[in-house]
Amino acid sequence: MPIHFGTDGWRAVISDSFTFSNLRMVSQAIADAVASDHWDKSENVDSKKIVVGYDTRFLSDRFAGEVGRVLAANGFTVLLAQSDSPTPAISYAVKNNNAIAGVMITASHNAPRYNGVKLKGAFGGSALPEQCRRVEVYINDNEEQARGPNLMDYNKAREAGLIQRFNPLPAYFDHLRKLINTDVIAENPQRFVADAMYGSGRGVIKSFLQGTGCEVYEIRGEMNPGFGGVHPEPIAKNLGALSSAVSSGFGNFGVVTDGDADRIGAMDERGNFVDPHKIMALSLKYLVEKRGMSGAVVRTVSTTRMLDRLAKRYGVKIYETPVGFNHIADIMMNEDVLIGGEESGGISFKGHIPEGDGPIMGLLIVEMLAAYGKSLGELVNDLLADVGPAFYERVDLRLSRPVAKAEMTEFLTKNAPAEIGGAKVSEISQRDGVKYIMSDDSWLLVRPSGTEPVLRVYAEGRTNDMVKALLGYGKSVAESVV
Repeated sequence: MPIHFGTDGWRAVISDSFTFSNLRMVSQAIADAVASDHWDKSENVDSKKIVVGYDTRFLSDRFAGEVGRVLAANGFTVLLAQSDSPTPAISYAVKNNNAIAGVMITASHNAPRYNGVKLKGAFGGSALPEQCRRVEVYINDNEEQARGPNLMDYNKAREAGLIQRFNPLPAYFDHLRKLINTDVIAENPQRFVADAMYGSGRGVIKSFLQGTGCEVYEIRGEMNPGFGGVHPEPIAKNLGALSSAVSSGFGNFGVVTDGDADRIGAMDERGNFVDPHKIMALSLKYLVEKRGMSGAVVRTVSTTRMLDRLAKRYGVKIYETPVGFNHIADIMMNEDVLIGGEESGGISFKGHIPEGDGPIMGLLIVEMLAAYGKSLGELVNDLLADVGPAFYERVDLRLSRPVAKAEMTEFLTKNAPAEIGGAKVSEISQRDGVKYIMSDDSWLLVRPSGTEPVLRVYAEGRTNDMVKALLGYGKSVAESVV
């Protein structure tokens, strides 16, 4: 089966196509791509240094060691994490150590049987699409030329100083202390539950808050490569454990990070899931109104328009991008951006790396609650009374065959309705799939998944009935396309 190295790297089922030999091939292609003239080599970057990290999945530590052996055999000095670490901590380590690239062994929020490789650029975010394409070119080229990977004995590489073990957390924490106001937190310490979902965010939020007086009760923080049989994705249906911990009185709210801790979710005092739409809108409000910060807002096409209403109020620019944090990162690196994020929970803000970061957003929630002196439920209610109401839902429809995006976009644009659920369709966007925007700011988005035969239908409405009407319409249209 050919290895497809996409913009989010490579993911596959362990021992099916995610094998040691395929991983060595991918590692060799990464070494070739980074060494090539096409790789971005700015002056202050050490073109022979690469950071390698890994999450809590089955064999991730061994896979990371194997990547290190291949890179060392190609003459790179490898900074290899001592233990499982959050993806954002590894991304920050790339930038902080002036390394030319980073490799993270993770399949993020995918099912436990998967593992994967994420590639990081020198700037501390996901590698650019053209860099990922370059890796794929080398994978194919090496295969055609029957060129196997270079490989160095692990112990010899250690003795030669080509593989160096390091702990990415101290430098990452020093950086977070510049972005999170621990004095505000210490003045009003919070009692809450941190749910690591058995991922590599385990212990991170709790360790950072030591000495602030917060009582952090961590759940699902032990090593469990099967993730307790639950996908490590912070969405409502996977958070039964967090809900029972909060309702049993272990904390007044909960924050949750995914398998590699680059996504965030939360739960209020009554066990209601607080989704990334609300987290991002609350964060924008807090950063502007309490911290006096400014800058543009970047959101993906599938993220709440509460952000648009706030941006308009603050007189700041709003950018809409296709789905995928790499699109957000592009704008964060080139413009003055206050906050950027997406519906799936990848969010970052000014001063930080252009990468979704679960721990920093969890800490910002803690700071927010300490500063406002209100409960999370109260803050959400205030937000909805202010720029809501906003109800959101997404359904994924399995397809009998993959649909061509262009064909579907054309069909949905040509056959656009005049109204849905009693509201006029006032705008149609084709940024990523097709999005119908209603006169009351409700919206419906239909887009094919880039990775599987699934059609995703997203809706945000001003009432629950509106969401149902939008989703109902979306489903019927989706069926007619296929």
